[in-house]
Parts: sequence; C-alpha cells; structure tokens
Amino acid sequence: MKTIIVVGGSKGIGKAIVAKLVSYCKVINISRSAPSISHDNLTHFNCDVTQDELPEIDNADGLVYCPGSINLKPISRLSIDDFKEDFDINVLGAVKVIQKYLPILKNGNSPSVVLFSTVAAKLGMPYHASIAVAKSGVEGLVKSLGAELAPTLRINAIAPTVTNTELASKLLRNDKMIDNITERHPLKKFLSPEEVADMAEFLLSDSSASVSGQVFEMDCGIVSFKI
Repeated sequence: MKTIIVVGGSKGIGKAIVAKLVSYCKVINISRSAPSISHDNLTHFNCDVTQDELPEIDNADGLVYCPGSINLKPISRLSIDDFKEDFDINVLGAVKVIQKYLPILKNGNSPSVVLFSTVAAKLGMPYHASIAVAKSGVEGLVKSLGAELAPTLRINAIAPTVTNTELASKLLRNDKMIDNITERHPLKKFLSPEEVADMAEFLLSDSSASVSGQVFEMDCGIVSFKI
C-alpha cells in the first residue's frame, strides 16, 4: 500500500483527492483544518504550511500540494503584498514541502509529485496578474525539478479551469455567473473537484510512469479551442 502526502486535503480539490485515494492508500493530510472524511488509512496533521514547521513523516511514495489562491483584482488595486502572498502560498509553500519530504520520497515506491497551476498561466485573463505570476512559477518549478530529479522522482502539474469549490465560490455565486462561465468554455461545462482528483490519481499512479515535467490543461477547451 502506497503512502501519499496530501497538503490541503480538507477542502475542494484536495478533499476530493483524499476521498479517492484513502480506500487503497495510506493518506497523510497536512492542512489548517481536519478533513470531514474519516478512515483508518487517513492521518491528519494540523499545520499552516506557510507559517508552521512541517511534521516529521517516515516514508512516502507520493506528494500532492493543493493550496492555492484566487485573488482577482485590477493591477491598480494589487499591492506588492498581494503578489508576495500569492507567491508564498502557491510557490514557496510547494518548495518548502518538497524540500522537507524529498529525502523520504526519493526512497519511495515509484515516487511522484503533483502540483497545481491554472489556465490563467497560459490564457491571458483580466484581473489575474498576481495568480498568473505565481502559477507560472509553479510551472517553471515542475519543468526544472522534473529534469533535476529524473529518473528517481516524477513531478507534474494540473492546470484546471474554474472548478466548483469553495475557493471559486465567488465566481459561481449565482445562476447568471454559472451560465456565463459555462458558455465561455467550448465544452459548455466547468470542472468538478472529482474530475481533477481523477487526473491527480493518474499522475500519482504507475500508469503515468513515463510522464514527468508536464502541465496538464484541464480547460474544458477554453485554452485549446476558439469556437
């Protein structure tokens, strides 16, 4: 049975990933609040990864870093602190966790790391300057570490479009906004957390043993197509 560390597994996409893995993996969740899921295979550490010392873990075969932010403002209203906070959550938090657990991951069974980007790193979107900068840093980290850590460890990222989570609730707060978001996507849909969890599960598994350094656009066509 593999052991997977999930950072940010109490809500949203992270919660969906924990729910998907916990029946057949040992899952170690690290987040500021405990998951609502209860299972013999689930261990929780209460921790703010940007502020607190990370817990000691003896072994792991995979790592998923889920924390993110959606800080949408015009550039005139974005402060330098906004950029720093988004970078801290999305990039430096991931770096801190990878550096901490890299020694045990290197000794794991076909180890794999999964990070998260956004479609806004590829598609220019108004008011996304801060998060696009941070997630572009995540994509650079994936490329660089994929090369540096091969063949011992694989690292990939998922770049979702709008996903129906608490984090994106402001974008989906009424029927009109939901309809507008749906119509903007060529596939006439947006994502569920479970769909994204399916991709994370694949990237953690041996089925993706030949895949590293990649960013997977789960975009419902919004980046790929012009229709």
